[in-house]
Amino acid sequence: MADRSLAHPKYWPSWLGVGLLIGLTRLPYSWQISIGRSMGLLLHKVARSRRHIAEVNVRLCYPELSAQDQAALVRQIFIDNGIGLIETFIAWFRDPTWLQDRTEYRGFDKVREATAGGQGVMLLGAHYSMLDLAGALITNELRVSVSYRPQDNPVMNYIMERNRARLYDECLTRKDIRAFIRTLKKGNVLWYAQDQDFGRKNSVFVNFFGHPAATITATSRIAKAGNALVLPITYFRKDDNSGYVIEVHDPLPIPSGDDVQDAQVANNFLEVQLREHPSQYLWLHKRFKTPADSSQKKGLLYK
Repeated sequence: MADRSLAHPKYWPSWLGVGLLIGLTRLPYSWQISIGRSMGLLLHKVARSRRHIAEVNVRLCYPELSAQDQAALVRQIFIDNGIGLIETFIAWFRDPTWLQDRTEYRGFDKVREATAGGQGVMLLGAHYSMLDLAGALITNELRVSVSYRPQDNPVMNYIMERNRARLYDECLTRKDIRAFIRTLKKGNVLWYAQDQDFGRKNSVFVNFFGHPAATITATSRIAKAGNALVLPITYFRKDDNSGYVIEVHDPLPIPSGDDVQDAQVANNFLEVQLREHPSQYLWLHKRFKTPADSSQKKGLLYK
């Protein structure tokens, strides 16, 4: 049941927005893609700080591109993340079977084989632009638990938690490491991502696109404690925007006993995916915010 305080008039604009979003998710799929594209282009023009972050990331990670091609990639990143926003609302407000016919699932037998033998599976994902929708679509094939970060807006947080609860076995806050381990020890599936900069604590600096990136070591520790098989999973929108490909890849050699090596293996896998699909990623995040040199200020690269 919703907290009654959410009925306060100060939240009415948020509830109106929720109503509009629900209506948007009832439009034809092609319209939703077009609206997402338009949203992305609008944000590309007005969200200057986010555009600057994307420009810095692209300049660092794709130096082989000309200035013109880098600018085109930044524009496409906003388009793909704008579509991703619409897909998030679809994930929250539509039944996941709605897009089942548009989705190609690959490699899910790897997960079923492991769990059939009683072993827990960590699906190692990343912040690709269709993150939330991918989670919803995965539940058409598997029972999974997920980690998440609560939203700042109370209404949106309530909506998010309520709608994720109907999809997933468990919705665990990203700091609840014990719950992650417990889930894996039960032989269940945990969808997890390690690809954002959470600061220096519990991180190591390993190469990502030729630059040192703070990468959390929790993946190794959770997988080891939960005796889990680590299977990387990717989820991308098809180039013609006709649907999706969600693929479970071969196991990564994690945990190896070396946290630095494990973090590098995970980063290497992600880099390969982002060279093939460079725009379908959350490059709006300050991936290189924490410098390897502790004497330097955070975010220096993005000034």
